[in-house]
Amino acid sequence: MSDFVLGVGASHSTLMNTHWEEVANQPAANVFREGLHEARAALAEAAPDAVVVIGSNHFRGMFLDLMPAFTIGVAEVLGAGEAETPNGPLPVDTALARRIVDGLVSDGFDPAFSLRLTVDHGITHSLQHLIPELDVPIVPIVINMFAPPLPSLRRCHALGSAIGRAVAADGESKRIAVVASGGLSHRLPWPKWFETLSDDDRFLVEAWLNGRTSWSEYEVRRRQIIRAAEPNINEEFDARFLGLLESGDLTPLLDMSDEQLEREGGNGAHELRAWIAMTAALASSSPAKARTLGYGAVPNWLTGMGVCLLTPEHISLPTATEEELPA
Repeated sequence: MSDFVLGVGASHSTLMNTHWEEVANQPAANVFREGLHEARAALAEAAPDAVVVIGSNHFRGMFLDLMPAFTIGVAEVLGAGEAETPNGPLPVDTALARRIVDGLVSDGFDPAFSLRLTVDHGITHSLQHLIPELDVPIVPIVINMFAPPLPSLRRCHALGSAIGRAVAADGESKRIAVVASGGLSHRLPWPKWFETLSDDDRFLVEAWLNGRTSWSEYEVRRRQIIRAAEPNINEEFDARFLGLLESGDLTPLLDMSDEQLEREGGNGAHELRAWIAMTAALASSSPAKARTLGYGAVPNWLTGMGVCLLTPEHISLPTATEEELPA
């Protein structure tokens, strides 16, 4: 059976790629970046044979013409390349991806799968900063987190458990890491697709519906809308979530409704579904100890930026020294 060797939860913001100079002197941004560096070193030390990456879609790979709850890339996977994120083919562990799809179906899920999946920074941003050489095969799992109705938090927890069982039953002996990309608290200036109140709202929904073959044509105005938004970060919510993660019990979060989650953490907090699924996948085979490596509220990026490392109890990883951390 294959085995989980590490889990990483990491926030993402493409503004980290394109507007780092705006925050280079802010302690919060540097704390987050240093946490990413430590997580990168831990992943390199764990030497996984494959990485399951769980994240969101920002309407550059999936659109309102067809929006599955869960989608797994099983063959060709392409990075969209927006905002200096990875562009083009990504390495994929097709055998593991197919095993996960089969396992989910056997477990009562109905996942979509794709033999030619485009993923945006909801998947690629964490890869870019955690596996910068992009030299480890991945299994991308995209959860619908922005086009309601969304899969419930409990359903995402059950999904993670099912992923864990599928990996354990794959008949192989691979070392598997799991990365959750997204969150923490933030609010994007995005409407619900069925509730457009302004010209910007209507423009975005048009882009989300019609962008499958032309998403880049909408990018300039999309970026302007994002850059004009006011930050809405709830540091207390983020601290509470990271505390639950370190306690090993996410049950209080699973009981939250989508409305409550959005009220407290903003619509970007829906991305915590990835962290929930990642945690459940690790817990399916062994208890895992979580440690927050860095957290900072970064208003310039609109987001509470956190990174956390989850180590299964049966795995022993050395702690990287400052000299060993990547620059």
